[in-house]
Amino acid sequence: MDKVRADATDHGLITAFKAGSIEAIDKIVERYENPIFTFGLKMCGHLQDAEDIVQETFLSAFKYLENFREETKLRNWLFKIAARACMRKRRKKKCEPDREISLESLIHKDGSEGKYEIPDWSDDPSDNILRAELKEVIDNAILSLPPKYRLVFNLRDIEGFNTEETAELLEISKQSVKTRLHRARLSLREKIVSHYREGKIQ
Repeated sequence: MDKVRADATDHGLITAFKAGSIEAIDKIVERYENPIFTFGLKMCGHLQDAEDIVQETFLSAFKYLENFREETKLRNWLFKIAARACMRKRRKKKCEPDREISLESLIHKDGSEGKYEIPDWSDDPSDNILRAELKEVIDNAILSLPPKYRLVFNLRDIEGFNTEETAELLEISKQSVKTRLHRARLSLREKIVSHYREGKIQ
């Protein structure tokens, strides 16, 4: 069997897997292990939970990859499995993140579709202090989101899936994705504004 190229496409890896290549399995894991681990950590917040989600995702994926539909994106399919694994673990353990999620900023340009933009911060020490404070406020706000809102927020605004892809991953309507994302963003904005208003009053 031919050696699997390091730069093989996902389609090429799937084809190699179906042809019996063990190396293709290693390449798929190498390509998607870190993104899925990070996603699991953002959803549950515990290292062990994230590792379990990675293992469960790949075990399930390789069990059914033989029947993988070519028109489906491998990344989307793996994240769909990971999202289900996260929700099952949350239902079993009611796990809540006990660590801060690293996110540079959530300054959104407008209320439309799209990802949050990272502002241009200077190297001034006072700006760095403000940035650290804002990050802490944002992290806490994200952790306080209801699971279904946090899941949509992570997929859309952090992982970069579009509305249609997110709807397919979660098996909900596109309108539900938009509604949950809007409520997540609104909640974050309200918590951030409330924090600074209270600070000024004090």
